[in-house]
Amino acid sequence: MNKPDRNIRPEIRQLDEAAVNRIAAGEVVERPASAVKELVENALDAGATRVEVAYADGGKTLIRVRDDGCGMAGDDLPLALSRHATSKIDGSDLLNIHSFGFRGEALPSLGAVGRLRIVSRAAGAEGASITVDGGRMAPVRPEAAQFGTVVELRDLFHATPARLKFMRSDRAEAQAIADTVKRLAMAEPYVSFTLSDISGGDAREILRLDAAQGALFDALEDRLAAILGREFTENALRIDAEREGLRLSGLAALPTYSRGAAVAQYLFVNGRPVRDKMLLGALRAAYMDVLSRDRHPVAALFITCNPELVDVNVHPAKSEVRFRDPGLARGLVVSGLRHALAGAGHRASSTNTGAMLGAFQPAPARAYQMDRPSGAARATAYQLQAPQGMAESAALWPSTPSARAETPAPAPDDAPLGAARAQLHENYIVAQTARGIVIVDQHAAHERLVYEKLKRLRAENGVPSQALLIPEIVELSAGDAGALLDIAPQLAALGLVVEPFGGGAVVVRETPAILGTVNASALIRDILDELADQGTSQGLEARIDAVLSRMACHGSVRSGRQMRPDEMNALLREMEATPHSGQCNHGRPTYVELSLADIEKLFGRR
Repeated sequence: MNKPDRNIRPEIRQLDEAAVNRIAAGEVVERPASAVKELVENALDAGATRVEVAYADGGKTLIRVRDDGCGMAGDDLPLALSRHATSKIDGSDLLNIHSFGFRGEALPSLGAVGRLRIVSRAAGAEGASITVDGGRMAPVRPEAAQFGTVVELRDLFHATPARLKFMRSDRAEAQAIADTVKRLAMAEPYVSFTLSDISGGDAREILRLDAAQGALFDALEDRLAAILGREFTENALRIDAEREGLRLSGLAALPTYSRGAAVAQYLFVNGRPVRDKMLLGALRAAYMDVLSRDRHPVAALFITCNPELVDVNVHPAKSEVRFRDPGLARGLVVSGLRHALAGAGHRASSTNTGAMLGAFQPAPARAYQMDRPSGAARATAYQLQAPQGMAESAALWPSTPSARAETPAPAPDDAPLGAARAQLHENYIVAQTARGIVIVDQHAAHERLVYEKLKRLRAENGVPSQALLIPEIVELSAGDAGALLDIAPQLAALGLVVEPFGGGAVVVRETPAILGTVNASALIRDILDELADQGTSQGLEARIDAVLSRMACHGSVRSGRQMRPDEMNALLREMEATPHSGQCNHGRPTYVELSLADIEKLFGRR
């Protein structure tokens, strides 16, 4: 970029309305999915119970949104296409917002960069239409129309062709549109949605979501099952927590039902989908102790509160929010999720069973439905199968119910993880339950139990610290020093004692003994980086937990050790009583369960 000549005074000009709208469109409409978001939000604000979205060529050539909302009269159409004209707020209070939209920028921005056509009819009014092409508005015309509104946007960015160079492939843009519709559909389970690809003139339905019924939690669960799959809802925990005017609800998956990337994390504030860094950090922190760093939780979480407690007017696309008390919101997410995960006890995801069944390789025999014989027929068969000379032995081959009762088979334990029956390969405990069998990884299970015990002792007694022979002075900026000293009490509880040393310097006098020799300066700077990024620091606690986890690994029952029946049963009972025991310290399952029905399927009995 050329440096301006200071001797030449540039002329200040007033930009025309078309240029202003195109500049605004650059903030509001980043890609076709952004246009879909704005139009669907308008439909929801209009009270629609049915929203139909169609697109062609990834939304680049056509986007159509049809709704059955309140509609608009013909006289309202030109005003709706004027900048900062809206029916959703009166402008007197920008903190008391109850709608998706409120700025009045979306429609004029879309009309400035594409060919926009709106057809609408309100109750008691005739249908009308209006078109805008590159910011040039045509007169309102009468139009035969159904109740509600249809908005068509053709040739997006034709008025700003340079923007087209930044578009991704049709498939990528279509995927972004589908993700946008799904997020909005999660927030509105009582509204039906359809999404269709009409590229090439052939309509192909991508998504159909019927309006859910029943109570809100049940309706939300049905909607999430339709979008994320029934597997998610079957392996998720219901979240319902409240603190000082903020309420957290939704579904969060068990740690053993995790993903390799953070692609299935959905956050909503007062029904608005957001991608808020602080809330995502809180979600990650809640699972920090039960997932390894390369795994990511799956969750759909909804925070509801008085609109005055959150500012939604901090981002052009309204995808970020600012809470009046961010620490309260973050703490609610972390504590609400941790409480639910702890309450899940030893539960592990059911997908482990499916993976186990898929791993079996049954013999290539023809499966058939086996009839279940009566008791008398079974007794006769036993007599016929008995070895020569032993057919009359009731003890070995009982022929009557009374004889069978004399030598009953051991009944399965009615405890959730059953009664231990065997140990295989000196590492796997096989237990019999009332419904089937459980196979436990003894080392992984005991590692989690020891880890939870060590954490409990740490919470009760604190983290022992070691005084440095020569306290380490760390030079920081005044702002960083102030931020660090603000959390000095929390750091001291974890064994890190930091005190002011004048100016921007701090002195580290004690470090956590469990960490051994540490680079205090590097540790302080890591904590500050996390404070700047997330507004809070979990780094020191995470490092201490990592040491406890390693201690638990070395102090647990090793693979290859033979265990007595009483030891195996004691391990099962302790698992049932310990939070998070369904997964090891790295988020892998500690046990898998097979029901009798699953076992019978393997043998072709069903």
